[in-house]
Amino acid sequence: MKPMSEQHFAILRRHMVEVIGIHMDLMSDELGRNTLDERVAAALREVPRHLFVPAPLAALSYHGAPLPIGFDKTISQPFVGALMIDLLAPQPGESVLEVGTGLGYQAAVLAQLAGRVWSIEIVEEFAEAAKSRLQEVGLTNVVIRVGDGSRGWPEHAPFDKILVTAAARQVPELLVEQLKTGGRMVVPIGPAEAQRLTLIRKDSEGQIERRDVLPVRFTQLETGQ
Repeated sequence: MKPMSEQHFAILRRHMVEVIGIHMDLMSDELGRNTLDERVAAALREVPRHLFVPAPLAALSYHGAPLPIGFDKTISQPFVGALMIDLLAPQPGESVLEVGTGLGYQAAVLAQLAGRVWSIEIVEEFAEAAKSRLQEVGLTNVVIRVGDGSRGWPEHAPFDKILVTAAARQVPELLVEQLKTGGRMVVPIGPAEAQRLTLIRKDSEGQIERRDVLPVRFTQLETGQ
């Protein structure tokens, strides 16, 4: 069988977004809305997800399941990743912190929607691979460094939005401190058996409002401690 072409992958991307839309509609009671933001949908149709997974898994990259990427880590299933970005609501010109780069897919989608993405990855091999992939697709507004993402990136704080791609046992206070007033953070919170995807908002007095969205299962957030 001949290899898949870019045209094939483009068709799979469109189909992936349609399937995400079905999930959004089915879960509208839990989510409070039944459609994906069109800017997010457009970014998902644009970013070549198959380039951000290990090459042998490229043909599976648009399926509705998480995929292994090495080091006992996975790339989230498309619906969960899309929902996280939709909840985050990144806007043009905004500064976004991503904790957990992986191979760079979420950063690539965020780069389509925000002004600048600062992404921290604790696994050096992932960070280098993500840099290469982002360069390959021509995205220049993502900066990646190796480090403990739970500590944030104080030099570039405060951030308009923060996306955490691994589960914290409780709301990460250092990240809340680096969130702008009026900002949003999306983070899975809880132990492995009881994680909830959580939307954090920071009000004008620096207090946080927390909304538990739905049950999820992520790897635990690694720290340098």
